[in-house]
Amino acid sequence: MYERAKEPLAAAPLFARRVLRHTAVAAGVIALSLAAGIVGYHHFEGLPWIDALLNASMLMGGMGPVDALHTAPGKLFASAYALYCGLVVMLTTGILLAPFLHRLMHHFHCDPGRGS
Repeated sequence: MYERAKEPLAAAPLFARRVLRHTAVAAGVIALSLAAGIVGYHHFEGLPWIDALLNASMLMGGMGPVDALHTAPGKLFASAYALYCGLVVMLTTGILLAPFLHRLMHHFHCDPGRGS
């Protein structure tokens, strides 16, 4: 997927496609995670879909839930989902930064005689 240490830096169009591909993967992870949160809030707390979306979005954004939780299963779900959302933030940050960090590190390890 990435060029090796002795290969020249990827051309700008290839790098742009790489960044877009990583962005699409990160967006997919976020979308699936948000969908799981929406379904969980709707199922465990009986929230309407729009309120479930609001609570899941706020939790994924680090703000916390909006509606008070009333059931034990809903509270357990919200606890697990909050911890999961923290991991998703770290995961998507890594996915989004990977092409840039690789390019930066590769730049410093390229063989100067090979067109870097």
